Amino acid sequence: MTEQQVVTELHRTLVLCLDLGGTFAFALSGAMVGIRRRLDLFGVLLLAYAASTAGGVGRDVMIDTVPPVALRDWRYLAVSVAAGGLAFFCTGVVKKLRDPVRVMDAVGLAFFAVAGTQKALLYGAGPLGAALLGMMTGIGGGIVRDVLVREIPAVLRSEFYAIAALAGAACVVAGGLLRVPVLASAVVGGVVCFGLRMIGIRRGWQLPVAGTPH
Repeated sequence: MTEQQVVTELHRTLVLCLDLGGTFAFALSGAMVGIRRRLDLFGVLLLAYAASTAGGVGRDVMIDTVPPVALRDWRYLAVSVAAGGLAFFCTGVVKKLRDPVRVMDAVGLAFFAVAGTQKALLYGAGPLGAALLGMMTGIGGGIVRDVLVREIPAVLRSEFYAIAALAGAACVVAGGLLRVPVLASAVVGGVVCFGLRMIGIRRGWQLPVAGTPH
Protein backbone atom coordinates (compact mmCIF):
# COMPACT_ATOMS: atom_id res chain seq x y z
CA MET A 1 0.00 0.00 0.00
CA THR A 2 1.41 3.38 -1.05
CA GLU A 3 1.67 6.37 1.28
CA GLN A 4 -1.20 8.09 -0.53
CA GLN A 5 -3.39 5.02 -0.11
CA VAL A 6 -2.59 4.94 3.61
CA VAL A 7 -3.53 8.61 3.96
CA THR A 8 -6.77 8.05 2.05
CA GLU A 9 -7.66 5.04 4.20
CA LEU A 10 -6.98 7.02 7.38
CA HIS A 11 -9.16 9.81 6.00
CA ARG A 12 -12.00 7.35 5.37
CA THR A 13 -11.63 5.94 8.89
CA LEU A 14 -11.80 9.45 10.37
CA VAL A 15 -14.98 10.19 8.40
CA LEU A 16 -16.53 6.94 9.63
CA CYS A 17 -15.69 7.72 13.27
CA LEU A 18 -17.07 11.25 12.97
CA ASP A 19 -20.19 9.93 11.26
CA LEU A 20 -20.84 7.40 14.00
CA GLY A 21 -20.20 10.00 16.70
CA GLY A 22 -22.70 12.34 15.06
CA THR A 23 -25.14 9.46 14.63
CA PHE A 24 -25.05 8.74 18.36
CA ALA A 25 -25.48 12.38 19.37
CA PHE A 26 -28.32 13.12 16.96
CA ALA A 27 -30.03 9.83 17.82
CA LEU A 28 -30.02 10.88 21.48
CA SER A 29 -31.47 14.28 20.61
CA GLY A 30 -34.13 12.71 18.42
CA ALA A 31 -35.03 10.16 21.08
CA MET A 32 -35.31 12.86 23.76
CA VAL A 33 -37.68 14.85 21.55
CA GLY A 34 -39.76 11.70 21.05
CA ILE A 35 -39.85 11.10 24.81
CA ARG A 36 -40.99 14.67 25.43
CA ARG A 37 -43.78 14.10 22.90
CA ARG A 38 -44.70 10.87 24.72
CA LEU A 39 -44.05 8.57 21.75
CA ASP A 40 -43.90 4.82 22.34
CA LEU A 41 -40.66 2.84 22.10
CA PHE A 42 -40.97 2.28 18.35
CA GLY A 43 -41.69 5.96 17.76
CA VAL A 44 -38.70 7.02 19.85
CA LEU A 45 -36.35 4.63 18.02
CA LEU A 46 -37.72 5.68 14.62
CA LEU A 47 -37.24 9.36 15.42
CA ALA A 48 -33.73 8.62 16.70
CA TYR A 49 -32.82 6.81 13.46
CA ALA A 50 -34.35 9.47 11.21
CA ALA A 51 -32.63 12.32 13.05
CA SER A 52 -29.27 10.57 13.07
CA THR A 53 -29.12 9.52 9.41
CA ALA A 54 -31.01 12.12 7.37
CA GLY A 55 -28.09 14.52 6.96
CA GLY A 56 -25.65 11.80 5.93
CA VAL A 57 -28.11 10.25 3.49
CA GLY A 58 -28.63 13.61 1.79
CA ARG A 59 -24.88 14.17 1.60
CA ASP A 60 -24.18 10.76 0.10
CA VAL A 61 -26.89 11.22 -2.53
CA MET A 62 -25.41 14.58 -3.53
CA ILE A 63 -21.89 13.19 -3.94
CA ASP A 64 -23.27 10.12 -5.74
CA THR A 65 -22.24 7.47 -3.22
CA VAL A 66 -25.38 5.35 -3.36
CA PRO A 67 -26.87 3.54 -1.66
CA PRO A 68 -26.00 5.88 1.23
CA VAL A 69 -23.66 4.40 3.81
CA ALA A 70 -26.25 4.76 6.58
CA LEU A 71 -28.51 2.35 4.66
CA ARG A 72 -25.87 -0.29 3.95
CA ASP A 73 -23.65 -0.28 7.04
CA TRP A 74 -25.29 -2.00 10.02
CA ARG A 75 -23.27 0.08 12.47
CA TYR A 76 -25.35 3.20 11.81
CA LEU A 77 -28.58 1.43 12.69
CA ALA A 78 -26.96 -0.23 15.71
CA VAL A 79 -25.61 3.07 17.05
CA SER A 80 -28.90 4.90 16.57
CA VAL A 81 -30.91 2.10 18.20
CA ALA A 82 -28.45 1.94 21.10
CA ALA A 83 -28.69 5.70 21.63
CA GLY A 84 -32.46 5.67 21.33
CA GLY A 85 -32.74 2.77 23.77
CA LEU A 86 -30.41 4.50 26.21
CA ALA A 87 -32.53 7.63 26.16
CA PHE A 88 -35.78 5.64 26.51
CA PHE A 89 -34.73 3.37 29.35
CA CYS A 90 -32.42 5.81 31.16
CA THR A 91 -34.44 8.99 30.75
CA GLY A 92 -33.63 10.19 34.27
CA VAL A 93 -29.89 10.04 33.66
CA VAL A 94 -30.07 11.85 30.31
CA LYS A 95 -32.33 14.54 31.76
CA LYS A 96 -29.65 15.46 34.29
CA LEU A 97 -27.84 17.19 31.43
CA ARG A 98 -28.65 20.86 31.12
CA ASP A 99 -31.03 21.13 28.16
CA PRO A 100 -30.10 17.65 26.79
CA VAL A 101 -31.79 18.01 23.40
CA ARG A 102 -29.91 21.15 22.44
CA VAL A 103 -26.62 19.93 23.92
CA MET A 104 -26.77 16.64 21.98
CA ASP A 105 -27.97 18.54 18.92
CA ALA A 106 -24.91 20.80 19.14
CA VAL A 107 -22.59 17.80 19.49
CA GLY A 108 -24.20 16.07 16.52
CA LEU A 109 -24.09 19.28 14.50
CA ALA A 110 -20.34 19.56 15.07
CA PHE A 111 -19.63 15.92 14.23
CA PHE A 112 -21.70 15.93 11.07
CA ALA A 113 -20.57 19.34 9.79
CA VAL A 114 -16.97 18.14 9.99
CA ALA A 115 -17.67 14.63 8.66
CA GLY A 116 -19.75 15.96 5.78
CA THR A 117 -17.03 18.38 4.75
CA GLN A 118 -14.27 15.79 5.04
CA LYS A 119 -16.21 13.25 2.99
CA ALA A 120 -17.08 15.83 0.33
CA LEU A 121 -13.39 16.73 0.02
CA LEU A 122 -12.47 13.05 -0.12
CA TYR A 123 -14.82 12.57 -3.06
CA GLY A 124 -13.45 15.53 -5.01
CA ALA A 125 -15.80 18.41 -4.12
CA GLY A 126 -14.39 21.93 -4.37
CA PRO A 127 -13.90 24.13 -1.30
CA LEU A 128 -17.25 25.93 -1.56
CA GLY A 129 -19.19 22.78 -2.38
CA ALA A 130 -17.54 20.87 0.47
CA ALA A 131 -18.36 23.59 3.00
CA LEU A 132 -21.99 23.72 1.88
CA LEU A 133 -22.30 19.94 1.97
CA GLY A 134 -20.79 19.93 5.45
CA MET A 135 -23.35 22.48 6.59
CA MET A 136 -26.21 20.52 5.00
CA THR A 137 -25.01 17.28 6.60
CA GLY A 138 -25.01 19.00 9.97
CA ILE A 139 -28.47 20.57 9.76
CA GLY A 140 -30.27 17.78 7.90
CA GLY A 141 -30.97 15.54 10.87
CA GLY A 142 -32.36 18.35 13.00
CA ILE A 143 -34.66 19.46 10.18
CA VAL A 144 -36.13 15.96 9.72
CA ARG A 145 -36.50 15.45 13.47
CA ASP A 146 -38.39 18.71 13.93
CA VAL A 147 -40.61 18.16 10.89
CA LEU A 148 -41.61 14.69 12.10
CA VAL A 149 -42.89 16.15 15.38
CA ARG A 150 -44.49 19.12 13.62
CA GLU A 151 -42.11 21.81 14.83
CA ILE A 152 -40.55 24.59 12.79
CA PRO A 153 -36.93 23.46 12.28
CA ALA A 154 -34.40 25.40 14.33
CA VAL A 155 -32.47 26.30 11.18
CA LEU A 156 -35.51 28.21 9.87
CA ARG A 157 -36.01 30.17 13.07
CA SER A 158 -33.83 32.85 14.57
CA GLU A 159 -31.40 30.47 16.29
CA PHE A 160 -27.65 30.54 15.54
CA TYR A 161 -27.64 27.08 13.92
CA ALA A 162 -26.64 26.81 10.27
CA ILE A 163 -24.06 29.57 10.72
CA ALA A 164 -22.27 27.49 13.35
CA ALA A 165 -22.25 24.45 11.04
CA LEU A 166 -20.96 26.52 8.13
CA ALA A 167 -18.21 28.02 10.29
CA GLY A 168 -17.05 24.56 11.37
CA ALA A 169 -17.14 23.32 7.78
CA ALA A 170 -15.15 26.36 6.63
CA CYS A 171 -12.43 25.55 9.17
CA VAL A 172 -12.12 22.06 7.71
CA VAL A 173 -11.92 23.43 4.16
CA ALA A 174 -9.30 25.99 5.23
CA GLY A 175 -7.30 23.22 6.87
CA GLY A 176 -7.36 21.24 3.64
CA LEU A 177 -6.20 24.24 1.61
CA LEU A 178 -3.37 24.88 4.09
CA ARG A 179 -2.39 21.18 4.12
CA VAL A 180 -3.14 20.86 7.83
CA PRO A 181 -3.47 17.20 8.98
CA VAL A 182 -7.09 16.09 8.60
CA LEU A 183 -7.43 15.16 12.28
CA ALA A 184 -6.27 18.61 13.39
CA SER A 185 -8.64 20.43 11.04
CA ALA A 186 -11.47 18.12 12.14
CA VAL A 187 -10.86 18.95 15.80
CA VAL A 188 -10.69 22.69 15.14
CA GLY A 189 -13.79 22.62 12.95
CA GLY A 190 -15.74 20.61 15.50
CA VAL A 191 -14.75 22.86 18.40
CA VAL A 192 -15.63 26.00 16.43
CA CYS A 193 -19.05 24.62 15.42
CA PHE A 194 -19.94 23.34 18.88
CA GLY A 195 -18.60 26.45 20.59
CA LEU A 196 -20.52 28.86 18.38
CA ARG A 197 -23.74 26.88 18.75
CA MET A 198 -23.52 26.70 22.55
CA ILE A 199 -22.46 30.33 22.94
CA GLY A 200 -25.35 31.30 20.67
CA ILE A 201 -27.75 29.38 22.90
CA ARG A 202 -26.38 30.78 26.15
CA ARG A 203 -26.20 34.39 24.95
CA GLY A 204 -29.35 34.33 22.86
CA TRP A 205 -27.61 35.17 19.59
CA GLN A 206 -30.13 35.51 16.79
CA LEU A 207 -30.18 36.37 13.13
CA PRO A 208 -32.57 39.16 12.05
CA VAL A 209 -36.22 38.16 11.80
CA ALA A 210 -38.59 39.72 9.29
CA GLY A 211 -40.86 42.35 10.79
CA THR A 212 -38.69 43.04 13.84
CA PRO A 213 -36.38 46.05 14.45
CA HIS A 214 -32.73 45.31 13.53
